[in-house]
Amino acid sequence: QVQLVESGGGLVQPGGSLRLSCAASGSTGSISDMGWYRQAPGKQRELVATIPRNGFITYVDSVKGRFTISRDNAKNTVFLQMNSLKPEDTAVYYCNARHGLSTVYYWGQGTQVTVSA
Repeated sequence: QVQLVESGGGLVQPGGSLRLSCAASGSTGSISDMGWYRQAPGKQRELVATIPRNGFITYVDSVKGRFTISRDNAKNTVFLQMNSLKPEDTAVYYCNARHGLSTVYYWGQGTQVTVSA
């Protein structure tokens, strides 16, 4: 079992930056993929970025060049550095993780990001 806790969300002006963190605890030894999703009001949850233990980092097109995902495996933490934020980035951001190639993902509780002047 894995527990995920996001932090770092908040209110920021357009063009500003935020750094999200997600710390995993519990049975973290076999965690493989980690990632970030977001859900805006009235919209479906969408993938933002993923960072597998081995393989290519991926980003949704709308955040390429602005967001950077990274992870600290020793601390079981995944980060999302968000720069040049736009109002369209406003959403609840969730991190997730899985063990190995499991189809079952663990989810955090979410952290609100609001981009507004």
